[in-house]
Amino acid sequence: MVYLSADSIDPQDSESLNNPVFSSDFLNSIKLSGLPNHSLRLKIGAPVMLLRNIDPKGGLCNGTRLQITQMGINVLEACVITGERVGDKVLIPKVLIKPTDTKLPFRMRRRQFPLSVAFAMTINKSQGQSLEEVGLFLPRPVFSHGQLYVALSRVTSKKGLKVLILDKDGGTTKQTMNVVFKEIFQNLWK
Repeated sequence: MVYLSADSIDPQDSESLNNPVFSSDFLNSIKLSGLPNHSLRLKIGAPVMLLRNIDPKGGLCNGTRLQITQMGINVLEACVITGERVGDKVLIPKVLIKPTDTKLPFRMRRRQFPLSVAFAMTINKSQGQSLEEVGLFLPRPVFSHGQLYVALSRVTSKKGLKVLILDKDGGTTKQTMNVVFKEIFQNLWK
């Protein structure tokens, strides 16, 4: 099933509200980090990730991974597949999302399920999770201090870890560089 968002200019942005440049087609084309896409294609069994905190006390936080079990028009049923609530059935409604971290010259809002399909995730999104199997794809050296450690430490056993490292020519290799900025350590013991 394909779910399309309802996009509009935020009514509080009175300067942009009636500007014909900001058509529905234009707003539908906007893709931002943390904002669900205008067109969300889902099916029963699809793995998804929450993009917003819906119920932090109940474990439905940004980054929670779920598997779709039932689909309605304005609500989805899903099964939690990570964290303390593994196996719990939850309902995910369409919500009104206003992007906050944006350089857009106007304020918009999007009504959509706060989800993205998640067959893979970034190292940052994996932080704090314990997984039985991890496949790590490193097309270039890990760019931030501690990220390689975070990525490798997500897996509960060495047996469940697979790493694919590419060299500068796109071929496979057996090693990578963990980029560490030595400046971090300069004033540590003074």
